[in-house]
Amino acid sequence: MRLPSLSRASLERHLPILEWSKTYDKDTLTSDLVAAVIVTIMLIPQSLAYALLAGLPAEMGLYASILPLVAYAIFGTSRALAVGPVAVVSLMTAAAVGNLALQGTAEYAAAAITLAFISGMILLVLGIFRLGFLANFLSHPVIAGFITASGVLIATSQLKHIFGIDAHGHNLIELVTSLFENQHLTNPITLFIGLTTTGFLFWVRKGLKPLLLGLGLKPRLADILAKAGPVGAVVVTTLVTWVFGLADKGVKIVGDVPMGLPPLTMPSFNGEIWSSLFVSALLISIIGFVESVSVAQTLAAKKRQRITPDQELVGLGASNIASAISGGYPVTGGFARSVVNFDAGAETPAAGAFTAVGILFAALLLTPLLFFLPKATLAATIIVAVLSLVDFSILSRTWKYSKVDFAAVAATIFLTLGFGVEIGVSTGVALSVLLFLYKTSRPHVAEVGLVPGTQHFRNILRHDVQTHPSVLTLRVDESLYFANARFLEDYVYDRIAGDQPVKHVVLQCSAVNEIDMSALESLEAINHRLHDAGISLHLSEVKGPVMDRLQRSHFLEEMTGEVFLSQYDALVALTRPDLADDIEHEEKRAAE
Repeated sequence: MRLPSLSRASLERHLPILEWSKTYDKDTLTSDLVAAVIVTIMLIPQSLAYALLAGLPAEMGLYASILPLVAYAIFGTSRALAVGPVAVVSLMTAAAVGNLALQGTAEYAAAAITLAFISGMILLVLGIFRLGFLANFLSHPVIAGFITASGVLIATSQLKHIFGIDAHGHNLIELVTSLFENQHLTNPITLFIGLTTTGFLFWVRKGLKPLLLGLGLKPRLADILAKAGPVGAVVVTTLVTWVFGLADKGVKIVGDVPMGLPPLTMPSFNGEIWSSLFVSALLISIIGFVESVSVAQTLAAKKRQRITPDQELVGLGASNIASAISGGYPVTGGFARSVVNFDAGAETPAAGAFTAVGILFAALLLTPLLFFLPKATLAATIIVAVLSLVDFSILSRTWKYSKVDFAAVAATIFLTLGFGVEIGVSTGVALSVLLFLYKTSRPHVAEVGLVPGTQHFRNILRHDVQTHPSVLTLRVDESLYFANARFLEDYVYDRIAGDQPVKHVVLQCSAVNEIDMSALESLEAINHRLHDAGISLHLSEVKGPVMDRLQRSHFLEEMTGEVFLSQYDALVALTRPDLADDIEHEEKRAAE
């Protein structure tokens, strides 16, 4: 039975797999399989490493890289976004769950699973009710500052594995202090493995592919081998540790990693646990969504494709719920692996599903081989991955462009490094909202005049323009709402105070897209006060939707002046015949 077109469109909107699968062919399958192989090779060591970063058993990283990828392939709209464990979310998971249970306990793992479920539900609800716009309140410079600080924290937290010592702490001061106090316990063999692996992985990122191309390998094969660098490090260091019995010499290893399918798990529905984790889950959801959408939109634009942010919320929500029921922890779209997925030629989200099959194969067959894998190798993998996220240039760029944004970024970085990830991200979110309110509460209002010989109006402080002493024209460059309504009142009152010639005030509303009830009451107050002073209030260039709402109120009936189609019409009507004479004089001079 053929579905009605409306139902089919609705289904495709909510299940994007129905849209892209219609044109799926052999060439697309080949591209997706090649991309899946490359991303799988990259994801296996990363998944293990990020799970350990979150304080969880290594296998949970693999579990979080299987079913979530399948869920995103069904519900996600990005053709290239690769979902799974990421460094920042892993760090945030450790910070959130660490408040409830000790690492290594069953309660700790259960709390991480519950955190993924709560995060998934939050994202799902936001997506269903199309509330993705809420993420717009999170300033991108603040997010960049948080990620930079988190990258420093993550890299520092992994130095204990590079040195083979115990060190703990939730902020940079605690971590550095703990590392310094225990540095005398450094294991030389572990340090050698850690430093060698780190150096090798840094070289692989830049130097291996050109070397392979120079040896005559084809670009696609050279790219696959270059991406396999971390796997090569895992294989070599595991073999060396096993052959030489380095575990008996103090080298810490991953140990037993259970082999088999991801377990069927259920989150806790304990109210106390939910209340303890809810704020952290909300922050993880917001940070993960903002970064995922940023990456997805960037990659989609390169192929002139588009994503649907609200449906992305559903896709990420489904992925986190899938992670929670399969023994995983919170996931989101990863920047590095998404870029690799895109560069490897992924055409559809099916590449992610094929990647899940590869990770499943590793979980079923390869985990016993990881017993002697040094934790220093995984730490090196994390350090190399997260240092690419560190970008302190955001400080210099915001300093040059906006001192207010610089203060927000600097505060976010400082608080994250000094007091931990939860305080840092909470402050970042709060600062983003406060910055928005601050900026819009003081809208730019310009006094404008007529550019000679034209019908254009510009700021009197920036251009040589014509004005009339009886007409004050103010251009409001912001929508009017409760936070800035009083500012406009004060601005108008201050401007007309003592200015006797002014008989008309015209508010040019070309940039006003919204006037809420508070702003309407302010306009009414301005109208009454100007009337008492013998001054008429006029509006010009009011947009249709704004005018529709004004017409539903009594304001236009009570307004002492008129509403003009354009500012030029207002000036001509209010200054005749003076302006007409000036215009005629300018036209004659131009003709001469």
